[in-house]
Amino acid sequence: MKHRLFVILLVLFASLVTLLSFAYAEGEALPESAVVSADWLEANLDNPNVRVIEVSVIPGVFERGHIRGAVNFVWHTDLVDTVVRDIVSAERFQELVRAAGINQDTTVILYGDNNNWFAAWGAWIFDIYGATDVRLLDGGRAKWEADGRELSTRTVSYPEGNFTVVNTRPELRARLADVLAVVNGEREADLIDIRSAAEYEGTIFAPQGFQELSIRAGHIPGAVNVPWGRAVREDGTFKSVAELRELYASVGVDGSKPVITYCRIGERASHTWFVLHRILGYEAAMYDGSWTEWGNTVGVPIVNPAGTIWGAQ
Repeated sequence: MKHRLFVILLVLFASLVTLLSFAYAEGEALPESAVVSADWLEANLDNPNVRVIEVSVIPGVFERGHIRGAVNFVWHTDLVDTVVRDIVSAERFQELVRAAGINQDTTVILYGDNNNWFAAWGAWIFDIYGATDVRLLDGGRAKWEADGRELSTRTVSYPEGNFTVVNTRPELRARLADVLAVVNGEREADLIDIRSAAEYEGTIFAPQGFQELSIRAGHIPGAVNVPWGRAVREDGTFKSVAELRELYASVGVDGSKPVITYCRIGERASHTWFVLHRILGYEAAMYDGSWTEWGNTVGVPIVNPAGTIWGAQ
């Protein structure tokens, strides 16, 4: 009798643990207001209030096949100023978005190649210009293809939308002066360098094959190093909220003060900005000038543990 009671209590305890685990997992789920699954998107491809935008950086990848109904935004020419080193202007962005059939209440789903780096940049731009419902496809293009989901080569067009840039959010963008104020102790914020450890330590100036370079190697004083890839699983999907919170807390970033992310030109940093701001809800800005601006600017300090010198043999 005692043995049977013990077994019953053990089963009840195991069931309770399972229920609590499910409840915890549910509470820590990625916010659907920021990230959608491939299943969700596939079920909503014919929803007239959903617009899918691809932001890839490899030329021709969109034309070879894309998610059905998606519109192509070219990062090099659509989301940045091609003459001035700056983000796309509000006027040009509004034209671009309206041409994609996006209205003020449209749900915008962004995805792209390179683990959603440039799609995250797109989300950052949308947020700066006041869009209210912008999300990333979890895992991006790579996960969609790996799942064997449908791709289309058909170009689509939509009636002009009515999206209007009204409430801009410049606080989502950090400038060199903002970062320098943090370094000089005039402003409080956490700095996160999301590049590889080799870039952070100054062993290399930039990843092999990249054209944008700085004449100095190393990192911004006071910045901690959390490479962007630590925020995702092997398939490119985001880790859980609990895992992400623990990851950044391990280097002292817990959302108790503003955060500024940077990389080389801003593309990888926008991915981490999205994690911190949109998934974890921290006050975060992205320094898109990043290392190519900081490392090339006269009179600003750096930390270079590797002691590398540009041009040295």
